[in-house]
Amino acid sequence: MSDTTRIDKWLWAARFFKTRSLATNAVELGRVMQNEQRVKPAHNVKVGDLIEVQQAEQVWQVRVLRILEIRGSATVAQTMYEETAESAAKRAKVAEDRKYFREPTATMTVRPTKRDRRQLDQTRGSES
Repeated sequence: MSDTTRIDKWLWAARFFKTRSLATNAVELGRVMQNEQRVKPAHNVKVGDLIEVQQAEQVWQVRVLRILEIRGSATVAQTMYEETAESAAKRAKVAEDRKYFREPTATMTVRPTKRDRRQLDQTRGSES
């Protein structure tokens, strides 16, 4: 076990991403910050670093506790980091908000049809 490892490899081993290439892509797109700075996929992570990972609507802020270069079970992966209290509170609030309100356009993957447009306008309360 070494003292440091690549950030993309650590994210994959900690099970934030299913594949290492997805982790690499997220780091390249700036969705992963290390100690509040953008980094490249080959940047080294060490114990004590603060990592912020953005996945879709969720933002995780975790402190590195262990360095492993191999992907183990989920229980092993959970011992590699500790989520900050602020991060857990924010994620709980976002989950609660999402439970009560969902953006009508969030489920759409294609351009709305005329019928969809009318339904959206109707739910928003605008009458044309």
